[in-house]
Amino acid sequence: MSDTHAESVAYVRDTMIPEQAPPVTEAGAVKWVRTNLFPDWLNAILTVVAIYLIARLVIGAFPWFANGIWDASSLAECREILDGATGGCFAVLAERWNQLLFGFQYPTEEYWRPALAFVLLFVAALPLLFWMYIPSRLLIVTALYPFAAYWLIWGGTILAPAVAALGFVAAYFAFAWGERRSFAIGLGAGVVAAFLTWFVGGLLVDALPRLIALPEVASRNMGGFMLNFILGVVCVSLSLPIGILLALGRQSKMPIIKWICVVFIEFIRGVPLITLLFVANVVLAYFFPPETNIDLILRVIIMITAFASAYIAEVIRGGLAALPTGQYEAADSLGLDYPQAMRLIIMPQALKISIPGIVNVAVGLFKDTTLVSIISMFDLVGMIRGPILASTEWNGVYWELWGFAILMFFPVCFAISKYSQWLERQLATDHR
Repeated sequence: MSDTHAESVAYVRDTMIPEQAPPVTEAGAVKWVRTNLFPDWLNAILTVVAIYLIARLVIGAFPWFANGIWDASSLAECREILDGATGGCFAVLAERWNQLLFGFQYPTEEYWRPALAFVLLFVAALPLLFWMYIPSRLLIVTALYPFAAYWLIWGGTILAPAVAALGFVAAYFAFAWGERRSFAIGLGAGVVAAFLTWFVGGLLVDALPRLIALPEVASRNMGGFMLNFILGVVCVSLSLPIGILLALGRQSKMPIIKWICVVFIEFIRGVPLITLLFVANVVLAYFFPPETNIDLILRVIIMITAFASAYIAEVIRGGLAALPTGQYEAADSLGLDYPQAMRLIIMPQALKISIPGIVNVAVGLFKDTTLVSIISMFDLVGMIRGPILASTEWNGVYWELWGFAILMFFPVCFAISKYSQWLERQLATDHR
C-alpha cells in the first residue's frame, strides 16, 4: 500500500516557496489612495473637486506669500516695494512680534521670564498628562510649577510663592491627619492650616529682606498672546476641580448644598461670558473690602473660572448619570464611605466618559479668552485691534495679523484635541 502511494505522488516539496511582495495596487500609498480617496465613483468625484479647490487656493495664495515683504517700516513702504504686485506685508510681524506675544508694556529685557515659564510648563505637564508612563513621584514638579511660574512672570521675592506653596503642604498634612477621624474634620483642618500658614508667612515675608527677587511687573503690563495663554491655562486648571465639586454638590442629598450648586450652575450658564467680564471689570471690586485693590487679571480669572466650572459641572454630571447603579452598589458592598467610593470607583469612570465634553469646554474657554479685549485688556486680539491697527504705520494690515493669531491659537487647540483622542484610546480598556 505504501508503494502504491509513493508511485502516485510525482513530487513532494520539502522547502517553502519564498514570500513575494503583494501587488502594487494592494499595498503602500496606492492602496491607501484607492481605499480612502477613490473607493467608488461618488467619492472619486468629491476627491477630484476637493483637489481642484485646494489647487486653486494654493495657486492663488502662493504669490501673496512668495512676494511677501518682511523688511519695511510701514504699510506705505510695503506698497512702494511691491509696486502693484501681489504680496503680503509681513513686515508688521517682524516689527511688532514682541507686542503680539508679550504686549507693549512688558519690559523688553525681561522677555526671558515668560519664555522660560512657557518652556517649564511642558516639563511640568508631562507627569500629569502621561501619568500612566511617568513615575508618580514626579508630580511634585507639576505641583511646584504654578508657584515658580508666578514668580517668573510677576517677579518679586521668591519668599511669597514659597509661603503660598507651604500653605498647601500644611493643608495636605492637616487633611490627612483629620481624615482618619472624618472627611469633614479633615477638610476643616486643611482649610485652617492653609490660612494660618499664609497669615504667619505673609507677616514674615513683609519683615524679612527680599531674597532672590526679580523685578516686579504689574498685571496691567501683561498683554499679547502671553495673556491669553495665562488665562487659558489657569482657568482650565482651576475650573476642572471646581466643576467636579459642583457636579457632586448638585447630586448631594443635603438640600442646602444641592440648591446652592443648582442656583450657581444655572445662573452662570444663563449669563453670557462677556457680561461676566464686564462684571469683573466694574462690579466685582465692590465685593471686596474698600482698602483692597484686587488685580484685574485676578478678577477676570475668577469670572472665567466660574463660567467654565458651571459647564464642566454639567459635563461631569452627565458622566455620573451614565454610570450604572451597580457601580454605586459595588462601592457600598465593599464598605467604602462616600469620599472613598467617589475617589476610587465612581469618579474615575465618570471622568473617562466625560473626556470629550471636558475637552470641548477647555478648547472653547481658551478661545474665549480673546473676549477680554472688550474690557480694554491688550491680549493678542486687543493688541491687533488697538495699538497696532490704530497706528498710522500699519493701519490697513489685516490678513497678516489675523493669520498670525490663527497660527497662535490653532496649534494649542489642535494639540488639546489630539491628546484627548489619545487619552480616550488609552483608557478604552473595556473595548479591548
